[in-house]
Amino acid sequence: MKVQREIVTPGEGQSFRLFSPSLRDHFYWHYHPEYELVYVEATAGIRHVGLHVSSYVESDLVLIGPNIPHLNFDYGLKTEYHQVVVQLKADFLGDALLHTPELSGVERLFARAAFGLSFGGAVKQRVGEELKAMFGLGHFEQLVALLRIFYELADERADVVQLNEEPTGVKSMLTDKIRMSSVYEYIHQRYDNGPDVNEVASQVHLSTAAFCRYFKRQTRMTFTDFVNQYRIGQAKTLLLQGRSVTEVAFDVGLESISYFNKLFRKHEGMNPSDFKKRYRDHFTG
Repeated sequence: MKVQREIVTPGEGQSFRLFSPSLRDHFYWHYHPEYELVYVEATAGIRHVGLHVSSYVESDLVLIGPNIPHLNFDYGLKTEYHQVVVQLKADFLGDALLHTPELSGVERLFARAAFGLSFGGAVKQRVGEELKAMFGLGHFEQLVALLRIFYELADERADVVQLNEEPTGVKSMLTDKIRMSSVYEYIHQRYDNGPDVNEVASQVHLSTAAFCRYFKRQTRMTFTDFVNQYRIGQAKTLLLQGRSVTEVAFDVGLESISYFNKLFRKHEGMNPSDFKKRYRDHFTG
């Protein structure tokens, strides 16, 4: 599984692309030189941007800089969801960002996007609604709405989390992108069936010791910790589908219920039963 370069074509008569993709059955590990703003509404899903992997619940709003490899945010979703994606070139406004003082905050926002940015709180909900409303606007009105959105996201009061410790697009070599995409695909295929660090090391042509050092350097996690984080992300989706805690533990490859509960609590700050009740009540209420 190699990282794929996506070819982005703006809409006719537009400087950017606005669309609502549906790729839930595809593991689409890809990159492109355009910026990307993603909003997705779903019970739970995987957020995988650069070297960062985590999960989201209810909704997610992420700004991704150029050439940062990322996984489609609807991958593996089994429940209903809605997704809005905007893709735009760095110079979609020409040199306006450099010469328009009113847009200086947006210029700084785009610079920070090299790390991948996840937004929460009120700004996520507000911008999510604005993105959905853009489909009903004309081209000029869409452009104005998009500039307004970026202006909101650039607000220093916005609830934002930087996803990577360093830019993962400019400084990452293509060979690393290809190697890590193979590792991620292996984890996806085997997370529920005893992933073997020796096997994956062999697949990327490294000794086990060299692979462990390489993987820790790339993700700042051990291979085991990374797999367990991925398992918990998948477990959250399964729990919200109505599966029992015992079923979910086995489905994600953890035969010890007590260990599953401990691991889930470590990652989410609550046990699986409480998580299930809290969010299922929210979605069905």
